[in-house]
Amino acid sequence: MSPALNASITEDDLVAFRDSLARFLDKHAPPTRIARWNQDKVVEREMWRLAGNYGLLGVTIPEAYGGWGGDFRHERIIIEEFGKRGLEGWGVPLHNMIVAPYIVAFGTEDQKRRWLPGIVSGEIVLAIAMTEPAAGSDLQGMRTHAERDGDHWRINGQKTFISNGQTADLILVACRTDRDAGSKGLSLIAVEGSAAGFSRGRNLDKMGRAAQDTSELFFDDARAPAGNLLGGTAGRGFSQLMTMLPQERLGIAAMGLALLERALALTIDYARDRNAFGQALLDFQNTQFVLAEIKTQATACRFFIDACATRLLAGALDATTASMAKLFVTEIEVAAISRCLQIFGGYGYMNEYPIAQIYRDARIDTIHGGTSEIMKVLIARSL
Repeated sequence: MSPALNASITEDDLVAFRDSLARFLDKHAPPTRIARWNQDKVVEREMWRLAGNYGLLGVTIPEAYGGWGGDFRHERIIIEEFGKRGLEGWGVPLHNMIVAPYIVAFGTEDQKRRWLPGIVSGEIVLAIAMTEPAAGSDLQGMRTHAERDGDHWRINGQKTFISNGQTADLILVACRTDRDAGSKGLSLIAVEGSAAGFSRGRNLDKMGRAAQDTSELFFDDARAPAGNLLGGTAGRGFSQLMTMLPQERLGIAAMGLALLERALALTIDYARDRNAFGQALLDFQNTQFVLAEIKTQATACRFFIDACATRLLAGALDATTASMAKLFVTEIEVAAISRCLQIFGGYGYMNEYPIAQIYRDARIDTIHGGTSEIMKVLIARSL
């Protein structure tokens, strides 16, 4: 459930937002700093606070709670500007576009007033914990459970592959509040990073997106106040997740397109400058045909995402179409970026060339938010 199109926001407003964001990133996220984040495997908290002060966090949160009431168009601008700079490792889209909307859409008035202002300011960094060691895309196999204990919930279980896991101050934990009720027994409970019984495992060593802290989380009688049950009523977690997944999957498709377009631009520049057998690589017909095909694919992806975004803003994006967008775009993304790397030859295999990082960073997009295989299952149900 994305915030509806804000008709008061003009194209000039969006251009101004993009320009402002670009200036902020040029100043505070130069390549040397991004390289350090990749080395440290985390973006320092100061950067989150800077982003909050600059107005880049919680951009779709209503003004009444400290935001300024943007919509999905702003999220796409953030994704695209991050993509131009190789900033896929900084979890702002997760914070803004994936987790915060749960609180806006389903939170009680008390929850909104407690959490949303801090989400906007950067004082509260968000994560959502669904995946478990034995349950990835299969939410029905979830084992983490919570029991009511007076004015608290006691949560037990384990989550893994949780983005923003080392940094997050507030984590929406998907868990069973009724073990015998199937999908109707799932709930989302917000766990604070300082909660008793909650601990973080290691910052996982990943193939790509090194700056994105991704963690194991442990709940050993972890305590969360009763008022942290999202929406205030147990058993609504599955429907809440299903409502939000179309936007998440469209967002992943948009991130995949941003990576693909950056890879294509870098490859065209390289092919224009690199000579072989007395001529530029771009003068070879094979190179032209490969890049022409990739450009066509990227353009088709953009039109598809544009159409889905229009539906999302109108409240009409269904789960099947969102699954199609994620499947279509991310599969093209991974395959096309591999072809781009091939044009670089041996240089493409060197970490000093951005195409190598893009190649690694792209691979997760056919996996997280539901694997391509799960997308096919969901799409097949509509046949």
